[in-house]
Amino acid sequence: MDIKEKTRRELEKRIEKLEDLIATKGIGSEYLQRAERAQRNLNLAVFIGSAAAVIGITAWAIYSFRD
Repeated sequence: MDIKEKTRRELEKRIEKLEDLIATKGIGSEYLQRAERAQRNLNLAVFIGSAAAVIGITAWAIYSFRD
């Protein structure tokens, strides 16, 4: 049982290494990297925009109730 488990783990590691190699050097890898960067930038823009909206609404609510 131990040999079977060890063999399975070793094969999984090799498959992961091969998948990583294909992801970095394979066909379409450059496009994939650009798409990942674009997605990251979009996520950051949405997060910052949401934070600015929350801050703006909070400031508006505080100043409107002061009167």
